[in-house]
Amino acid sequence: MSEFYEVLRGRRDVRTGFLPEVPVADDALRRVLEAAHAAPSVGFSQPWDFVVVRSVETRRAVADLVARQRSAYAASLPRARAAAFGALKVEAVLDTPVNVVVTSDATRGGRHTLGRFGRPEMAAHSTAAAVQNLWLAARAEGLGVGWVSFFDDAGLDALRGLLGLPAHVDVVAYLCVGHVREFAAEPELAAAGWARRRPLAWAVHAERYGSRALPGEVAMNLIDETTAAIAPASAAAAAEARDRLDRMTKPRGSLGRVEDLAVRLAAIAGECPPPVPEPAAVAVFAGDHGVHAQGVSPWPQEVTAQMVGNFLAGGAVVNAFARQLGAEVCVVDVGVAAPLESDLDPVPGLLPRRVRNGTADLSQGSALTRDEARRAVEVGIEVARDLVAAGNRLLVTGDMGIANTTAAAALICAVTGAAAADATGRGTGIDDATLDRKTAVVQAAVDALTWEDGLDLLAAVGGLEHAGLAGFVLGAAALRVPVLLDGVNAGAAALVASVLAPSAVDYCVAGHRSAEPGHALAMAHLGLDPLLDLGMRLGEGTGALLAMPVVQGAARALADVATFDSAGVADKDA
Repeated sequence: MSEFYEVLRGRRDVRTGFLPEVPVADDALRRVLEAAHAAPSVGFSQPWDFVVVRSVETRRAVADLVARQRSAYAASLPRARAAAFGALKVEAVLDTPVNVVVTSDATRGGRHTLGRFGRPEMAAHSTAAAVQNLWLAARAEGLGVGWVSFFDDAGLDALRGLLGLPAHVDVVAYLCVGHVREFAAEPELAAAGWARRRPLAWAVHAERYGSRALPGEVAMNLIDETTAAIAPASAAAAAEARDRLDRMTKPRGSLGRVEDLAVRLAAIAGECPPPVPEPAAVAVFAGDHGVHAQGVSPWPQEVTAQMVGNFLAGGAVVNAFARQLGAEVCVVDVGVAAPLESDLDPVPGLLPRRVRNGTADLSQGSALTRDEARRAVEVGIEVARDLVAAGNRLLVTGDMGIANTTAAAALICAVTGAAAADATGRGTGIDDATLDRKTAVVQAAVDALTWEDGLDLLAAVGGLEHAGLAGFVLGAAALRVPVLLDGVNAGAAALVASVLAPSAVDYCVAGHRSAEPGHALAMAHLGLDPLLDLGMRLGEGTGALLAMPVVQGAARALADVATFDSAGVADKDA
């Protein structure tokens, strides 16, 4: 039994260290294929076939095809991701003596195959089980396997042509099989920092999706679990960073606030120097607001959904800045009121996590139920977790929601004690009459407010994007990843996060100072000094993105700049 689990844990997607000159014995390969062929399949349909490729000529043609596909994929990546990808060895078509192509035929078994009624994709799902069996058997034989998966539709058509595959036969896996020098202690993509393994506790649900519990354990409260994992930033690492900054080849303190930022990054990471915070991802949380009915914004509510489409098409300011800076943009629909064209089909870059279709009118009662607020915070936690597991080392807040600055002002007033007149701004550029109406709505909501904790506060006057952003901050803090805050909506969310977990503020960096007056109040309350002041008030994550090079530069300087002793430079204080 223990040997079986060792094989499972030792399975690796091997990309390096193959021994191409060592042949794979026919009897060993046959055993591996027998194991694959013994896999379970829906309706016992056995939809797979295996194409064994040994020809050097064919493998060279495949390698050329893969290289073109790899280049196309690299061109689609944000700059930091592309650089990391360029350093990876991702295929071994020519480094292995044999390739095995696992195909799937969704027509096999006829129209009445048990378990495939209405779900023809179950053929490919069954074939994936054969791939896993093959992989495990190869590991037991001491063989390494690498999976090549760069083929888009055009690439698959070209591969079909090389292998003589009929049009109705799909390629599930192109596998490179061979002997290896040694098996790595951990997956190569994890060792390279490309991605992290998600803990099992994130992936096991009890009875209903979202109720997480390992067998034998009580279902966890995700917010409680996350806040319990947030420890204060490391004072020891901060002290080490200050000492190193003083010994670096520059006058002491000459980098000004950049030195404070470098110290903060070291404290966040718990080590000096900290890793350079890249790649980066900005998550734009989108939601609508019932308070829009009170005339607090001249923009129609439909603009929220329209802007989500613009983000996904790459046409917004946040997209332009992200392209320039090499960051990924994802959009989280946590509460858009209008249907999205992408509601039925997956769209790259969209995370469909809608809790409800916009909030209720906070001026007429609670904006959300407590359970809805909780679920929206959990969305933010899980988005942060997933982005970090995908390899991101810096998370950037973004937001979109017509009338969201009204809810942000109410949250800021509630936490800081400020008056609505001091915290309420012009948002998208409202006139004096609209500003007076908006201020009165905020003050009335705050006057009627009673709350005991952060969820109560979010439920009463918050937006779904504010709740999501609060969870986003908490999730980043629990994983010791810096989160770069944008403007007033991020500031309001960070205030709520600080109510839920005071140490979460240690992991926040204020990207810029918004022109919205409530933002200054929020930053002062949190003890954060924004890096930039450009008079911006757009949201979307734009101001935070512009501060990203400063954050990355601070970490880079701490890591790369020589000290006086290492460079042999005389220190005036020596």
